[in-house]
Amino acid sequence: MNPRRDLHLVSAALLTWGLGEGLFLVFQTIYLLQLGASTALIGLLLGANAVMMMLAQIPAGYLADRFGRRPVMWVNWGMGVVSTLVMALATSLGVFVAGMLVYSLTAAVMAPMNSYIVHARGDWSVGKAVSMTSAAYNVGAVLGPLLGGLIADRFGIRQNFFIATAIFMLSTLIVLLIRRQPVEAARHESAITSLLKNKPFMLALGLILMVIFVLYLPIPLTSVFLRSERGVSLGAIGRLGALQSVGNVVFLLVLGHLPALPVFVISQVALFAFSLLLWRGSGLGLYGVGFFLLGGYRIGRAMTLSLIRPLVSDDQVGLAFGFVETVNSLSAILAPVLAGLLYDRSPASIYPISMALLAISGVITLIVRRSIPRIKSRLTLENTSQLPEVFEAELETQLALEERKSP
Repeated sequence: MNPRRDLHLVSAALLTWGLGEGLFLVFQTIYLLQLGASTALIGLLLGANAVMMMLAQIPAGYLADRFGRRPVMWVNWGMGVVSTLVMALATSLGVFVAGMLVYSLTAAVMAPMNSYIVHARGDWSVGKAVSMTSAAYNVGAVLGPLLGGLIADRFGIRQNFFIATAIFMLSTLIVLLIRRQPVEAARHESAITSLLKNKPFMLALGLILMVIFVLYLPIPLTSVFLRSERGVSLGAIGRLGALQSVGNVVFLLVLGHLPALPVFVISQVALFAFSLLLWRGSGLGLYGVGFFLLGGYRIGRAMTLSLIRPLVSDDQVGLAFGFVETVNSLSAILAPVLAGLLYDRSPASIYPISMALLAISGVITLIVRRSIPRIKSRLTLENTSQLPEVFEAELETQLALEERKSP
């Protein structure tokens, strides 16, 4: 039997989910306006979505470690189907918002799903497995908005939600086929306490918070900037968004097999170039290159899991990934706030400030790149065989350097 059978099934489920989500997610704020929401209320709802997504991550990771990853994945997939159907059937703003907020909770699937992917990867590295599944989702996310725009223009946005519900049902049928994975015996010590005492894990978590924050900072208001300050048409912005999804896929497939920390550096270089092109560039050609480089943000998000996995035990993977997704969500909440403040002062100022912060975080990443393997080597010097291969190369290199320095 194919050792990566379940990995391929999860990829297929994510591809169809990305297609369904892409049908309506881009048009959701427009539909809220049609239902009578003010722009201020829409902003509050998007903030509430992000908060709920953040708060759901750690509990979902804990439940996955406690009861198994597959049941938590099934529940989240089912919630997605039901909540999207509620949004499709809604004829009032209140009912639609209820469905929208429940749908935001499906983001809790990230920790258990990524934990499942790590354990289903066979002989692949963590980075390669996560990148492949993320790329599958993004292929669907490229097609979804293009198809969704055609449907919305012809039949209205509401029909997008009905079609998305049907596609989500197909995705759910696929994910029901994945096999159960064993639940590792939990340690006597509190899992959360154990993680908080894990210095390499906490150092990596702090690095992730910083890197994802600076990677995301120049992104949230870019569409507004292009439309208001550069006069780019809505159609052109839509095409740039599709090009961003293409960049996501390319970055994930090309860089997904590399160790996490070097990819973090590449991601920051890519977003530095994006910021420079948006700040000083002109014309859709340069903007297109910049949007393609936004794939650096997606691969950066994906590789956070590759960085964390070697630093925790098997029975902590789901919870640890929950912490990671919580930090990622926190960055996605904080970065738009700073971006909004900068935009109000001077719209273009977001980009040079992002470039400065990216340069600083890049230097810090290079420093931490040496620190994490060294700390980990002290903790696991007698048991390096248990470390996943995605981190072994860095650790072995660091140990070799330390041996040469020894008298």
